[in-house]
Amino acid sequence: MIQNSNICITGGAGFIGAVLVGALIERNRITVFDNFSRNALQGYSYANHPNLTVIKGDVCEFSEVEKAVCNADYIIHCAGIAGIDTVGLKPTRTLQVNMVGSFNVLEAAARAGRVKRVVCFSTSEVFGGMAFSSSETDRSVIGAVGEARWTYAVSKLAEEHMAIAYYKERGLPSTVLRPFNIYGPGQVGEGALKKFVQQALRNAPITIYGDGTQIRAWCYVDDMVDGVLRCLENDRAVGESFNIGNARSVETIYGLANTVIRVLKSHSEIRFAPAASADIELRIPCVRKAREVLDFEAKVGLEDGILRTAEYYRDILKVD
Repeated sequence: MIQNSNICITGGAGFIGAVLVGALIERNRITVFDNFSRNALQGYSYANHPNLTVIKGDVCEFSEVEKAVCNADYIIHCAGIAGIDTVGLKPTRTLQVNMVGSFNVLEAAARAGRVKRVVCFSTSEVFGGMAFSSSETDRSVIGAVGEARWTYAVSKLAEEHMAIAYYKERGLPSTVLRPFNIYGPGQVGEGALKKFVQQALRNAPITIYGDGTQIRAWCYVDDMVDGVLRCLENDRAVGESFNIGNARSVETIYGLANTVIRVLKSHSEIRFAPAASADIELRIPCVRKAREVLDFEAKVGLEDGILRTAEYYRDILKVD
């Protein structure tokens, strides 16, 4: 476990970033750099920890990024715009934040000249609409120009190229992670499993967009965090990309809704609504590379993850 280090987490007030803060805060000095458009960090007891420094700023402003990362030994770049609804409403801002912001982080890290690792978050969406047991070397597939959803995938693919280019050209020790459908306590913004759990806890109708046959592999946030920490600690991760997900927790969206209802003993009914945008029909990762290089293996099963997530939101929603 990394200790006695300065770690900057961009987007550290977001869902995964805030959990990472908790995993690292006791043995390290953490700087969170975030615009706080979403704030999962405020829900945790360590939000006021003496080892935590919070900087409110815009990842698109280079001077602000440079100030935040100048003393960092490690950088975890989580900052970005995500979520189907948000991306659909703000495709130009999505491109700006995810590409310009990533360039700023990588350039600032390279200029600092002391960073031991930069871990950049990409997305499984770079594999396109049909991705079965996709490995890191599979061809990336981007959807039609003009469909707002794909601006997110394009921007994240550009980030991947930048991260590896900075490694090859400038010697910056960068690593890229592609998360596959991460869920769990503290999730802010959008997310099917979060919505389903909240609706089920209230015994409210669960709405599925489309016919519900879309297939996903669901990965609990603690497993994602484990993958990130392994990348920070393992020198073999430098210059590489890794899928982080749970290929054993696979469900259709309809099956997921039914599983949530059953596990939580809910009385919710399932309703269908037209899909609002292009969707991913199939997305299941191959995590062989992460297993062989990082010794990574997702440990939390879907039903256990649903129960853990529900326990968190039960307190938030004040339901029995």
